[in-house]
Amino acid sequence: MRSVLRALDLLALFDDTHRSRTVRELIDESGLAKSTVVRLVATLEQRGLLWSRGDGRLTAGAGLLRWAALAQDAWRLPPEAQACLREVSERSGGESSRIYVQQGTFRVCVAQHEGTQPLRHVVRVGEEMPLWAGASGHVLLTGADGRQLRRVAAAAGRGEAFEEELAARVRRAAERGWAVSHGEREDGVSAIAAPVTDEDGRVVAAVGLGGPTSRFTDERVERFAPLLADAGRALSRLRFIGGR
Repeated sequence: MRSVLRALDLLALFDDTHRSRTVRELIDESGLAKSTVVRLVATLEQRGLLWSRGDGRLTAGAGLLRWAALAQDAWRLPPEAQACLREVSERSGGESSRIYVQQGTFRVCVAQHEGTQPLRHVVRVGEEMPLWAGASGHVLLTGADGRQLRRVAAAAGRGEAFEEELAARVRRAAERGWAVSHGEREDGVSAIAAPVTDEDGRVVAAVGLGGPTSRFTDERVERFAPLLADAGRALSRLRFIGGR
C-alpha cells in the first residue's frame, strides 16, 4: 500500500506548471530516497503512466489517456445539468457557476459555466482546492463526523482552534442550507454554495457561484442563496454525480 501511495504522490507532482520533471526534481520534491524514486519511476514507465522523453525529462505517459477518457465520460454533465449551471450564471448577473465534489481533504471542480463578467475568478475543471476553505467546502462537509472534520482541519495547518472554527462554519451551512465565504482561500475572492444530494439525502456535491468580493455584497448574497438552493435541488433530481 505504501508503494502505491508513493507512486501516486510522484504522479501528483506533475501539473500545468510542471508538465515535465527530471528524476532529480522528483527526489527533491518528494523527499524520497533516490533508489525508491528510481524504482517507482521504472514501474510507472512500464505501466505507461510516465514517459521518458529524449531529453531525459519525464512527462505524463500515454497510458493515462485511457483513464482520462473514462473520467471525462463519467463526469460529463447531462444537458439538463449544463442548462442548470448556465441559468444560475445568467440569473446571477454573469457570475461563474461551478460544481465541486469532495476528494479526501480537497474539493475538485468537476464542471463549470464561465460567467460573462469582465473581471472574474478563473477555476479550471479538475482543479483541486482545500476542503477547509470556501463555501463549497463548508457545504461538502455537512454531515461529516468529528474524525473527518479533524482530519480536514489538520490539513489547514492552523492549529487546534481552527477545528472548532471550521465545525461552526459547517454547522451554519447545514442549518441554513447554503454557505458563503469571503477571502478564505484567496484574498478578494468570495463564493456562495448549496448542496447537491443523492437519493438518500446525503451531500454528494456543491453547486456554487464565485467571483470578486466587491460584487458579493450582503444584498446580492441574499439574492443568490435561493437561486443556488433551487439549482441544488434541480441537480439532485438528475442523479448524475459520478456518471449515470
